[in-house]
Amino acid sequence: MLTNIFGVTSSVSQRGHLVHLALCALVVALLSGVTVRAHEIGATRVSVLFQEGQTYQVEIVTDAAALAEKLKASAGGSLPLDTCPACLQSVFASFDEPFRQRVKLAFDAQDVRPAISYAVVPGADALSPAVATIRLTGRIPPDARHFTWSYGWTFASYALTIQGADSKEATTEWLEGSQTSTPFALTSPTPPVDRLDTAWRYLALGFTHILPLGFDHILFLLALLLPAVLWRENGRWRPAMALRTVLLETAGIVTAFTLAHSLTLSLAVLGVVNLPSRLVETVIAFTIVLAALNNLFPLVTTRRWLLAFGLGLIHGFGFASVLWELGLPRDALALALASFNLGVEAGQLTIVAMVLPLAFALRQTWLYRRLALPVGSAAVALLALIWCLERGLNINVFSNPT
Repeated sequence: MLTNIFGVTSSVSQRGHLVHLALCALVVALLSGVTVRAHEIGATRVSVLFQEGQTYQVEIVTDAAALAEKLKASAGGSLPLDTCPACLQSVFASFDEPFRQRVKLAFDAQDVRPAISYAVVPGADALSPAVATIRLTGRIPPDARHFTWSYGWTFASYALTIQGADSKEATTEWLEGSQTSTPFALTSPTPPVDRLDTAWRYLALGFTHILPLGFDHILFLLALLLPAVLWRENGRWRPAMALRTVLLETAGIVTAFTLAHSLTLSLAVLGVVNLPSRLVETVIAFTIVLAALNNLFPLVTTRRWLLAFGLGLIHGFGFASVLWELGLPRDALALALASFNLGVEAGQLTIVAMVLPLAFALRQTWLYRRLALPVGSAAVALLALIWCLERGLNINVFSNPT
């Protein structure tokens, strides 16, 4: 079996087989040390609602354990953190004052002190972190005209959504950690959307969803790109001779993948098709298994863009789950969606630009055809299979002791 997989003759020694297996095990072990929870853009979301011009309600949704760790670290604490929901909620109650120090609500540049309640619920599955929902409430000062917001407990970009009492549409603004929001007018119509800023924000989010956060999408592309510099003849992988042929095949693969995930992403965001998140994440991992196994036991050796298109359809639903978590501006939906897709495409092309020249340069070497392709594909398939089990069965194969 291993002889067929690695394309070596029966005269290769048992020691050679053990080397291949050891390399596969090493790669999987190293990759397993990487956090396998996919789609980690936007761990924090903030929404503000003004009610009848008299009261306000701010809701912060964030990773409970991450916030609790930051709170304890801010006070010089270093003891292990118990991540049970009740324990995390107790931490928040104990650190109420330190939490307030990095949360600023202001009306006409005057800070207010809201009432705060903390709630923590378990994650959706065994691999998802506990979720903290923090509500800040209070009365709007008389004759207040503008509202500003600042939240210093995240270092990443997050979406701030504000709904005025008299406006039918919410306003979404992307902020960095500790950045103060643009003043929101309480007594005038909702300000127009800054389309250039919206386009740039979602372009950047699409790119970072591939590099560096989209580990599963990166592995899927790598599985498709590894044999792009080879061609199959008489049951063996042989180096492609012409760069033009390699570029055309790669362009077809990337274009097909882009069209596929753009199609399902749009359908999901528009509400035409909705699939359970766990099912989507499990099947995404399974597409990686299939793409990698096709390198070891080739079934699709020509027109591999069809494989990229077929398997890429499910990846669009994964992208859609990210956008639903982040929130999409209703008054700039098409722009945000198109910009996110362009960002994803830019991330994919960056991967191609990094991988393809090296693969083409090494395509005729024993290192590439006997090692990089088979061992790399086997390691990707094994890791993706672990993801399938973890996501589908709601278990953690590589659990860390506490």
